Amino acid sequence: MDARPFDADNHYYETLDSCTRHLEKRYVDRGVKPIQDGKRVKVLMNGKVNGFIPNPTFDPIIVPGCLDPLFRGQIPEGVDPRSLMQVEPLGNHPEYQDQASRLKVMDEQGLGAALLFPTFACGVEQGLKDDIPATMATLSAFNRWLEEDWGFAHEDRLFGAAMLSLADPDAAATEVDSLLERGVRIIHVRPAPVPAANGASRSLGDKRHDPVWARIAEAGVPVAFHLGDSGYEATFGSAWGARGDFGFGKSDALGGVLSEGRAIHDAVASLVVHGVFTRHPTLKVASIENGSDWVGQLVKHLKKKANQAPWAFAEDPLDTVRRHVWTTPYLEEDLGALADLIGVERILFGSDWPHGEGVAQPLDFVAELADFDEAATQRIMHDNLVDLLDAPV
Repeated sequence: MDARPFDADNHYYETLDSCTRHLEKRYVDRGVKPIQDGKRVKVLMNGKVNGFIPNPTFDPIIVPGCLDPLFRGQIPEGVDPRSLMQVEPLGNHPEYQDQASRLKVMDEQGLGAALLFPTFACGVEQGLKDDIPATMATLSAFNRWLEEDWGFAHEDRLFGAAMLSLADPDAAATEVDSLLERGVRIIHVRPAPVPAANGASRSLGDKRHDPVWARIAEAGVPVAFHLGDSGYEATFGSAWGARGDFGFGKSDALGGVLSEGRAIHDAVASLVVHGVFTRHPTLKVASIENGSDWVGQLVKHLKKKANQAPWAFAEDPLDTVRRHVWTTPYLEEDLGALADLIGVERILFGSDWPHGEGVAQPLDFVAELADFDEAATQRIMHDNLVDLLDAPV
């Protein structure tokens, strides 16, 4: 390759003060609040114990890639899937929480640059959905922590994804203005219905969000939709008798089947059908750690609806998806079929490192590209993310 790979899905493990270090005092008891419960630390969100991350200290921490066989469906016969879990002391890996250490490890891994996403904060908006002011204040405080500890574009190698909720459109626009001023290069929006007052919700494509989309599109900053707690277990899982909450380490087979790929499918559908890409033709979005099987289903559903109600679509919806949407596939998926559908230019390399369900080392991902030529491999491993971010990497 002409350049070192650019990972679209790297993670850090937040320190306990990530949501509180810069939080206004009036939200201390309404936002995210770590508490000591005997020997364990738990987290309150809106005054209730939240189990999205069962161990918010991340100590001990899961070994990178140890669950890869589980997520590929390649567990040897007779092996209990639960036995695959391995943990180690957090202190063995300063790179999980330290900027300088991460850069050193990336050099050892052969990784040029990475988008950095949270682990804990992907569950915050759902946990605070009934208190919109606390939601906006907490995510704004988190972004200050992120900027301080990791940076939005540190040495053009570490690109921290800022967290944004659209629950209060005016506050969201103000936050975007601030983030753009401070040099943010990618903004994360939860793939989920937008919380509204009195337990209601809105489409991501609601025109009340247009000032936010307009600012982001004009700046050329992409939006990332990363896997997290989209509330689908609470809405759909509980309706069918499955668990009503999402959390790592919680196993509910029915809930998993019902929610798999659904939130990102619906999120992108809302943008297409409600005309966000028509009104904001330069807006770019990336689906991160949601897999890619949903893309074919979405295109099928959109094309059918476009035949039935052509007045609701400005163009062939496949053209819309191809122009505006990038995606990181799961390793077990058919990458060739994905390239045929949306083009190799829209596929991103994402390792999910150092999470247990990702790969043991980021560049292990290259093994999945054996059927692609050198030019396509370079596009997936580096060039496509450079184009998306317009970053000098």
